[in-house]
Amino acid sequence: MDNNRNQRTLCQKLTKISIFIKKKLMIHIEIKKGENIDKVLKKYKYKVIKTKQLDNLRNKQEFVKKSVQKRKNKLKAIYTHKIKSKEQD
Repeated sequence: MDNNRNQRTLCQKLTKISIFIKKKLMIHIEIKKGENIDKVLKKYKYKVIKTKQLDNLRNKQEFVKKSVQKRKNKLKAIYTHKIKSKEQD
């Protein structure tokens, strides 16, 4: 009961959450009065997935040469082409 009360007061105090992630990327989440914190976190998670920020952070953890990136993209294109050609047959 106490935990639920704390969540409600937290949501009442906050009106907007802005989270900065490297460079100029920013996620804005509007919070309505009395909205549950779990629902707000779910919105945040959805926006992070939708904007592919987690993928970008993982890719930038280490430097990848352009030739390696091109090779990877080429292999991916060959793989998808094989799958599409099997579906057509």
